[in-house]
Amino acid sequence: MRWTLKPKPEAQKVAKLAQELGVEAPIATLLIQRDIDTFKKAKNFFRPSLDALHDPFLMKDMDKAVARIEQAIAQGENILVFGDYDVDGTTSVALMSSYLDTIHPQVATYIPDRYTEGYGVSYMGIDFAADNDMSLIIALDCGVKAIEKVAYAKEKGIDFIICDHHRPGDQLPDAFAILDPKREDCSYPYDELCGCGVGFKLISAIALSRKQNFEELLPYLDLVATAIGADIVPITGENRILAYHGLNVINQAPRAGFEAIIKQVKKETLTITDVVFIIGPRINAAGRMVHGNHAVTLLRETDLATATKFASEVEQYNSDRKEADKSITQQALDQIIENQEEGNKTTVVFQEDWHKGVIGIVASRLIETYYRPTLVFTRSGDKYAASARSVKGFDVYNALHECAEHIEQFGGHKYAAGLTLLPEQYEAFKAKFEEVVAASCDERLLVPEISIDSEINLADITPKFHRIIKQFAPFGPLNMSPTFMTKNLTDTGYGKKVGADQTHLKAAVVQNSRGSQIGCIGFNLGDKYDLITNKKPFMAAYAIDQNEWNGNVSLQLRLKDIK
Repeated sequence: MRWTLKPKPEAQKVAKLAQELGVEAPIATLLIQRDIDTFKKAKNFFRPSLDALHDPFLMKDMDKAVARIEQAIAQGENILVFGDYDVDGTTSVALMSSYLDTIHPQVATYIPDRYTEGYGVSYMGIDFAADNDMSLIIALDCGVKAIEKVAYAKEKGIDFIICDHHRPGDQLPDAFAILDPKREDCSYPYDELCGCGVGFKLISAIALSRKQNFEELLPYLDLVATAIGADIVPITGENRILAYHGLNVINQAPRAGFEAIIKQVKKETLTITDVVFIIGPRINAAGRMVHGNHAVTLLRETDLATATKFASEVEQYNSDRKEADKSITQQALDQIIENQEEGNKTTVVFQEDWHKGVIGIVASRLIETYYRPTLVFTRSGDKYAASARSVKGFDVYNALHECAEHIEQFGGHKYAAGLTLLPEQYEAFKAKFEEVVAASCDERLLVPEISIDSEINLADITPKFHRIIKQFAPFGPLNMSPTFMTKNLTDTGYGKKVGADQTHLKAAVVQNSRGSQIGCIGFNLGDKYDLITNKKPFMAAYAIDQNEWNGNVSLQLRLKDIK
């Protein structure tokens, strides 16, 4: 592992903020690293207020979008709510359609089929709208680049309102309204909303224009928080406010679909991490294994008994997804060894019967073993389709661009992309991709990084310190759960390998051979046991956790690495 220590803020700034807030210097350091350097910013950070949300009408085209929806309602038009098959898309469709249902009886939903239609606005979806006399499509989490498809809809007399959060191309579609805070001509104060977040701003604007009480919109925040977590957008600004209050809804008054999922997993209180790893995969599994419509049906259901039935179906899809993911990952690992490619700078694997719905997950799994840019291919019709995943700091999209002569089509961003190519292009592409990465990827980027917030002493770790850190939640990009480093640790003599296969490390440590001891657990660090034997000094990178055992609660270090 490669350890990277974040720059230390100026001592004077740290001391000033620590005094203003009445906290210790390590807490003030963490806050300043997150650009929280005044009492007012700290107050907003620790007490996220819905009153701090921006006026939705500050978003470009919001007035046009609201006016067009009100016109559709007044004229009795049929409205189609369209969104992608992933978590952000399906939660957006559930949010928008269930809100519109309260003010208009003629609302339908549409999720494209992952395999026959692919990502984004589809011709089949537009044809469905035309065939069913729908004159307005509200597209969520997609559409900002759908120039030809929006033009096709216009020919059929269908208007588009686009709610997207992806960066637009040089040209915008000829839609009636385009809500996207990443538009260059949009001056909305916060541009990191997810698709569901943009959808929430639209229903907020409709509610505002109708003089509805904002409290009526709070039940929709469980969907927004789920999308924020699953789409891995920064947990800053409005996203932090929406995620914070959305988690409260999930834990105190969840919609029937979430309640049914939570009952199955038997978890009392969910964090944003639980939303990402428990709720998100189950919603995603429907689109991966069968169809995203199943997720929307679950999220729109209001009867708990019916939702429980739907949730058990989704649980089965997730179980099938896990089986496929596990099996394909093992086959891919075997293929790497069989082809003697362990020493490559890239991983590129293919098998024609691999399930297209899980190849992205498999690519991420392979990076856990071979930390390098990875592509997993399967057959899709008469072509090969792949999901690409990258390592921190390396732009896989640019690398694919360098290989464009061997690719039919590709799209995505720095860390994740998708592509298709003809079978006869595969070997040439594979060789070229390896060549491009070998020439352009810094060797250090092929070693996993631990980003360390701050170096602290064990004496800094007190119950108050931990209580304050817990209030930094919800965690996510640009506000990750803090990782610390401490030097001159020694085991008190009780260190050992634990677990059925002795893969984990358990210890109790002191610093500088004195002071209070604290317990440690290092998952998958059993092979580092020799570093702590015979009172050898070492340093550790870790997070601070609460450990409950036989009714006793104590703080412990969750080791990420030791040296």
